[in-house]
Amino acid sequence: MQKLALSQSLQQKLSPQQIQFLKLLEVPTAELDMRIEEELEINPALEEGISSTEETKISADEKDEADNFSDDETDNLHLDEYLGADDKGYKMADDSPDPNEEDKDSPLANEDTLYDSLVTQLNFLGLSDNQLLIGNQIIGSIDEDGYLHRKIDAIVNDMAFTQNINTDTEEVLSILYKIQEFEPAGIAARDLQECLLLQLNRKTDHLKDVNNAITIIEECFDEFTKKHYDKIEKKLTIKTDELKAALKVITKCNPKPGWSGEGNIKSQYIIPDFILVNNNGILELSLNGKNAPDLLVSQSYLEMFDTYEKSAKSDKKMKEAVTFVKQKLDAAKWFIDAIKQRQNTLLITMQTIVNFQYEYFLDGNDAKLKPMILKDIGEKIGMDVSTVSRVANSKSIQTEFGTFLLKHFFTDSITSDSGEDISTREVKNILTEIIFSEDKTKPFGDEELEKLLKEKGFSLARRTVAKYREQLNIPVARLRKEI
Repeated sequence: MQKLALSQSLQQKLSPQQIQFLKLLEVPTAELDMRIEEELEINPALEEGISSTEETKISADEKDEADNFSDDETDNLHLDEYLGADDKGYKMADDSPDPNEEDKDSPLANEDTLYDSLVTQLNFLGLSDNQLLIGNQIIGSIDEDGYLHRKIDAIVNDMAFTQNINTDTEEVLSILYKIQEFEPAGIAARDLQECLLLQLNRKTDHLKDVNNAITIIEECFDEFTKKHYDKIEKKLTIKTDELKAALKVITKCNPKPGWSGEGNIKSQYIIPDFILVNNNGILELSLNGKNAPDLLVSQSYLEMFDTYEKSAKSDKKMKEAVTFVKQKLDAAKWFIDAIKQRQNTLLITMQTIVNFQYEYFLDGNDAKLKPMILKDIGEKIGMDVSTVSRVANSKSIQTEFGTFLLKHFFTDSITSDSGEDISTREVKNILTEIIFSEDKTKPFGDEELEKLLKEKGFSLARRTVAKYREQLNIPVARLRKEI
């Protein structure tokens, strides 16, 4: 027999507004403009005021304010006043220009893309219409590195099903070989071996070294990629000097011919969220001006709401109008408050990071970077680790010695033989110096690197040394070997 029972329980749940605030906190400066424009479009009660030219600043002397900041100030957010706000998702998009700035076209160079360049060269071959279509299909299948990874049989099928053109592998290959003669050298290769051979076959100087290089790539490609130089010498019966000269020719080839033209390389710019200036030993932190937009609640909507409130409330349509206007006003007030809370949270968190790493930020010396984890900052400002993580995610700071992601300053620590806590980044720098100064004919293995680090006071396991080496994108000793 089933019984009904009542029970009481307490649960902590984030309100929809708090969830939206946390999503807004994650948005970097480069995408904040788009998020604000999106809100302006969907909420007529929200207006953009006159942009302020001054940046919101906080100096290093305001450490007490950062230390006194508590989780309560972040969690409250005055959300109890705005529970009627619309629950809209926070999308992330590309940066948008300031609407108050003049609409000026950027002076960009008029350069062809790789695809345009190859099509132009194809048109000079005097091919038939069908062959031109096949050539265009091949060029369209070339990836950004300049390689053709699509199988020839697949291209034949593509022509039959998409272009209604009957062809065969021989015809496609004949056109592919013509395209492989285009500039840049090595284009449309199907693998690295073919790419290198296409470039080597075009060289006209130092023919002896070039011929040796071609032989190495044709007959000893596997040994070449694994740097088994002794096996190459034995297999081809060539001297060490001849091998060294041939390898020098090979290393001058471009393994990614698609990137050889400047026209298809797009510059990417980092818009920093914070700006740090060293003013005679005093560090001054600023929020990027785009982080502090001037938003206002529409005065016309406020007046409209007052008018509707004084009108007859028995009218159903009037009630719907009042509800609609109130929702938009509440949403606008909440969004403005959320932006201000975002600014405050960003500044407090970043200032605490600056205070924690003060010696490092004075000159940018990695050796002065202290071990620091999210929990260290969270405890100082009274916030949850997840909140600090959201601030650090995708955010960057501009300093006098470069622009860095905030994640750069968070490092684990290891204990040296002297008992001192050392940042793992400092250990990685020492590891890099050891590998950089090694004898390239006899590079250090991981076990040897482990011993050398131990001599410097860092007792690390071999697998830890290997992990740090891989994080630094440094290959194993065999692949670092030179002759």
